[in-house]
Amino acid sequence: MNYKIFHVVMLAIVLVSCSHHHETEIHEGHEAVKIQFAAYSNEFELFAEADPFVAGQPSNILSHFSHLPSFKALEKGSMTIRMAVNGKETTQTLDKPTRKGIFSFNLTPETSGKGQIIFDILTDTGTFQVIVPEITVFGGEEEARHAEESAVLSKTNTTVFTKEQSWKIDFATGLPSKEPFGQVIKTTAQILPAPGEEMILTAKTNGIVLLTTNYVLEGDSVSKGQLLFSISGNGLAEDDASVRFTETKNNFEKAVSDYERMKELSKEKIVSGKELLEAKNKYDNSKAIFDNLNENFSLKGQNVTSPMTGIVKQLFVQSGTYVEAGQSLLTITQNKTLVLHAEVSQKYIPILGSIHSANIRTLPNNQIYTLEQLHGKVLSYGKITNSDNYLIPVNLQIDNLGGFVAGGFVEIYLKTLTQSQALTVLTTALLEDQGNFFVFVQVTPELFEKREVKIGATNGVKTEILNGISAYERIVTKGAILVKLAQATGSLDAHSGHVH
Repeated sequence: MNYKIFHVVMLAIVLVSCSHHHETEIHEGHEAVKIQFAAYSNEFELFAEADPFVAGQPSNILSHFSHLPSFKALEKGSMTIRMAVNGKETTQTLDKPTRKGIFSFNLTPETSGKGQIIFDILTDTGTFQVIVPEITVFGGEEEARHAEESAVLSKTNTTVFTKEQSWKIDFATGLPSKEPFGQVIKTTAQILPAPGEEMILTAKTNGIVLLTTNYVLEGDSVSKGQLLFSISGNGLAEDDASVRFTETKNNFEKAVSDYERMKELSKEKIVSGKELLEAKNKYDNSKAIFDNLNENFSLKGQNVTSPMTGIVKQLFVQSGTYVEAGQSLLTITQNKTLVLHAEVSQKYIPILGSIHSANIRTLPNNQIYTLEQLHGKVLSYGKITNSDNYLIPVNLQIDNLGGFVAGGFVEIYLKTLTQSQALTVLTTALLEDQGNFFVFVQVTPELFEKREVKIGATNGVKTEILNGISAYERIVTKGAILVKLAQATGSLDAHSGHVH
């Protein structure tokens, strides 16, 4: 069995009005004491509301279960609840949720004292367990009422956001992290092709560009050795490549014939060794010239083929364009490995050597990648400046796993090594209001306190918290803006949508 034990647990007793009308006067008999508790395992979040546990009296336990880390409702599966107090155990099994994400149990404790509640969960993916480590079963109602007086939750500056609401949105909570967090340099970087990833093809002869049947366009994918177009000198008064090719071919064929004839005559001592050597020298020279032309030329001119598999980045010529030898024809890029070129202020020179990683944010879709996710590394950083630019260059290399486009720009957060520990939260947890920053601290999984925090550095993914919260306070990390909107309405019932 795949048992997972709780991580965090809360226990509170609250006063809940079951009236369906918002009246100034609260009538006697319409109030009921409720206890709330929460527990976490690796797979599930539990939030439950229950009648106070009194020995010999039935208690309803309304249990909300959310998958982790998605925080979506548990919609399928069976569950057994076990209340163990002083060696006596009370159980109940439900074959399916009472409603989406909610299991409503009814238990009657047999004895008073301290105990625990265990939830055994059976789903399609396995068997799991969530434990509430400490609960109290009271000996009578009067004892439970006295406990309530000292355990009412403060609701100052709090917002109700029910589980039914959070299940409908992209929502999550989490604990702050205590981790090394060095100085962060935020800057903009240009995306460049890595050395060897891009190649410019040039004309090797004068002539007119003739495109092939498959017209080459910018953005087309090409394979190594693929014929792109040809350069023909046919009809030109000078520098006709086809004429030069024919001449070279004829010279080579004549040299072959002369050399073969000289070898036969040399056997009969009709020609001297010197004449044979001269014939071989002419043969070797003409062969080298012909092989060079034959590799790149034909009777139609120069055949321009792709030297590597990649993408046509830029075309410099069109069909019918006259080009000269050495003129650029097109650029082919593989777009697999890229260089991020950034420039930073000279004040960062002392810490540039401690840069060990980076977070990279794409500007079009606001997606953030770590340097490790892109199999990247720090290539170099500058040690000097020049008269044209007083900024210091920093270069990173990445694999193009995120749809980056060479020539574009990204925002990067250069992270430095440090030995100091800092309290950090996900940047998505922060809300800004007139220059001040806030987070929503979880009081219960349905009650959140808006609290101001003072922030430090940020690396784009996490932000340092200087004060305002502790490492043991769970906060909203996704969906905080919707909790803020719920606070603005101020009209939500803490138990709206719950089954009583």
